[in-house]
Amino acid sequence: MSKLFFDHLLSLDKLDREIKKIAKTKEEREELWLLVDEIIHHKVFDIILERLPKDNHQEFLEMVHSAPHDQDYLFGYLRSKIGENIEDILREELGNLTYEILKDATNGQ
Repeated sequence: MSKLFFDHLLSLDKLDREIKKIAKTKEEREELWLLVDEIIHHKVFDIILERLPKDNHQEFLEMVHSAPHDQDYLFGYLRSKIGENIEDILREELGNLTYEILKDATNGQ
């Protein structure tokens, strides 16, 4: 799992504990984390691209491709183009998402 510009907005400790409880093997844990990473990644980009003007989508995606870890660079760009505090929006939405994932994981036991 490589570092991405939005990682600092996530708190996955509870989810990590739950995955360790329900996954019986290392391979199952890795598969679950791949799913979680994919869900989070899609959610982040859905939220950003929904708020970012369409004319800026390609430029932003190229920026992410060139510097996926650079939170100052990418969030600075987003703040200038969106005019909202996208970090707060993402933090809240990702908190809700991880809560839902955790709820689903504990109900599935």
